[in-house]
Amino acid sequence: MAQYNLGFTYATGQGVPMDHAKAVGWYHKAAVQGHAEAQYSLGVLFDKGQGAKQSHATAAGWYRKAAEQGHADAQYNLGVFHANGKGVPQNNTAAVGLFLE
Repeated sequence: MAQYNLGFTYATGQGVPMDHAKAVGWYHKAAVQGHAEAQYSLGVLFDKGQGAKQSHATAAGWYRKAAEQGHADAQYNLGVFHANGKGVPQNNTAAVGLFLE
């Protein structure tokens, strides 16, 4: 949790200068340990290309990990990715399934 919290402080600039690259590093440490919010937040940064090179495929992978843990925002974002073929093959059935979870 502390790693996620450090990532959040760097992502938002709360108490420290905003630094998305440092946020990516701290979120990643928490994400590989299974922290769903860190996985989602890492997906957002890769989706937007903040702190790391933009990669919709990488974002989709992190959204998927968080979505599998029931993270509603990750499920929605991954559903949008599937609906639009962004970072994953376009698949309306998968999109609807994620929207209904």
